[in-house]
Amino acid sequence: MRWTTAVLSVGALLAACSPASVRVESRALSHRNYGDTDRLIIAAVDNAPVQFLAAAGSSPRSYDSGLGYQATSEARRSIRALELQYGLKEVDAWPIKPLHLHCAVLQVPEGIDRAILLATLARDPRIALVQPMQTFETRTTTTTYNDPYVGLQQGLQTMNVVDAHSWSVGEGIKVTIIDTGADTHHPDLAASIAAAANFVDDDDDQFRRDRHGTEVAGVIAAVANNREGIVGVAPKARLTIYKACWQVRPDADAARCNSLTLAQALAAAFEAHAQVINLSLAGPKDPLLSDLIDEGLRRGVVIVGAAAGDRVAGHDHFLNQPGVIEVASSTSLPANPLALRAPGLEILTSLPGGRYDFASGDSLAAAEVSGVVALLLAEKSGLSGASVDEILRKTTFRSATDTLDEHVDACAAVTYLVGHGNCGTPSVQTVALH
Repeated sequence: MRWTTAVLSVGALLAACSPASVRVESRALSHRNYGDTDRLIIAAVDNAPVQFLAAAGSSPRSYDSGLGYQATSEARRSIRALELQYGLKEVDAWPIKPLHLHCAVLQVPEGIDRAILLATLARDPRIALVQPMQTFETRTTTTTYNDPYVGLQQGLQTMNVVDAHSWSVGEGIKVTIIDTGADTHHPDLAASIAAAANFVDDDDDQFRRDRHGTEVAGVIAAVANNREGIVGVAPKARLTIYKACWQVRPDADAARCNSLTLAQALAAAFEAHAQVINLSLAGPKDPLLSDLIDEGLRRGVVIVGAAAGDRVAGHDHFLNQPGVIEVASSTSLPANPLALRAPGLEILTSLPGGRYDFASGDSLAAAEVSGVVALLLAEKSGLSGASVDEILRKTTFRSATDTLDEHVDACAAVTYLVGHGNCGTPSVQTVALH
């Protein structure tokens, strides 16, 4: 059992020996989390693409550089006219290329009922979309154990992941985690993280101290066979970490996001050609995010998210829309009874500072399924989200004696896809990579 003891005693000193981490690119509009959003709304106007003509011999610049896709002068005038007519104040604004919209965060004047104003704005022909600024939360709870052997990598064992690695380790699949930041220096993550960007602020140190994103990243793609720590469900996947949520307290996983930061991160994920997007979050229905999710699905992105719990009704959850793979912990009671199940209780994963601990929640279950999706896409890259969902449901393990015992089976899903192979007894001690 010496190996298991080493898992929990790996310290921050290992970070010094890890591969060089990626640079975190700050893309925050104003380095704010907005705090109380009760007086904020989001309004979008049409922003038809403009063809920019470059001088001979010049090189085209990207969308993010500011010259590839910008707010048109007409769109800016429309927002300004709305400000003047309704007494609004622009807080932030940004163009969303995938939807051909220019969005603005606007502050509602004191004494004006936001709900009534939203209803009025919805009838204004200049406005393509209007909604309240909404907040979203991560879906994890953490418990610390004195005994380092309890539940060691239960997810790998329960979902038969190690046997699935005989066929696939998620080689090269681009998985975008839209969450908090993550420890890009972590010895079990540095080699898996291909890129990182911050849509909340420009605090690189806090980015790497964020807990929730680090936990999710470890579940999906912790490096295997590196003589350190744990093994991810898809250890050869390539992660992009987009920070759209900010940690509420330094010692807890709880984090919050809003419509703006999530919309920015989703649009950026499409631009980066993400194949899988993990959203271990919960929150209310959001028209802007719904449109962006639909656009991602249209582009062939597989979107996996945490199922809503008792705080958000299933039909009101922003991820409860056709094409999204909702996942709940096997031990929880999700609002959506059709959600897929995966282990989510006491899952050993990575923590900032080169550490490891046990965490629980629908967030971890969603991350595990994102990892399984990467295993499938590595075998057949053209799979649609609907096809992936069908495979996972057809191969889900269901106990003959316990109707509540069901979960995604990684080995069964992969062997179903490849058309051959048997799944033996799982073991976290032997991980063979090809």
